[in-house]
Amino acid sequence: MYAPEVFFLILIGWVIAAGSPGPATLAISGAAMNGGRVAGLAMAAGVGVGSAVWGIAAALGMSALMLTNVWVFEVIRYVGAAYLLWLAFKSLKSAIKVSTVNAATVSIERLFIKGFLIHITNPKAMLAWGSVYAIALPPSAGTTQIWQLFLILIITSMSIFGGYGVLFSSSKIVRSYVATKRWFDVSFAIFFGMASFKILTIKL
Repeated sequence: MYAPEVFFLILIGWVIAAGSPGPATLAISGAAMNGGRVAGLAMAAGVGVGSAVWGIAAALGMSALMLTNVWVFEVIRYVGAAYLLWLAFKSLKSAIKVSTVNAATVSIERLFIKGFLIHITNPKAMLAWGSVYAIALPPSAGTTQIWQLFLILIITSMSIFGGYGVLFSSSKIVRSYVATKRWFDVSFAIFFGMASFKILTIKL
């Protein structure tokens, strides 16, 4: 890899990208506020596994292969956009009807799968992993360096996702969510819709 100071800047950029508001972080925070810490961490685990899949795929050169075969990328893009639109619809539906926050009704398995699908259908995640490998690794990088970088980045990402799950399950934030759940759901619907539009307008 490059000099420590250069890699540090790359890592800072990765942290900002992983921690900035997006479909994954919004879904994790929503799950944590609605279902508690376990629900938030279950969603975070699903997102993290989805990220790991893209990281491994990029390390194996599959992301470059997908970009060469543009139709594969296009399929992922449209599936991802459709899934985010579905989440936007679900959030809007939740905002319209009268509902309560009830952690007992939350399915941990479904939350994990939901988190995984959010990330695995996001082509921006694939582009992010492919880009960071290209930037952080020299052309002569060997297998060991590639997997070392993968471990550093995926541990960083999972720590951030897990942090969202813990932070947004705090009693103070949950009380705020319960009091204004409808407005949170409207906001989630808007953000998921915007994310779907951004995926549809991605330019390679």
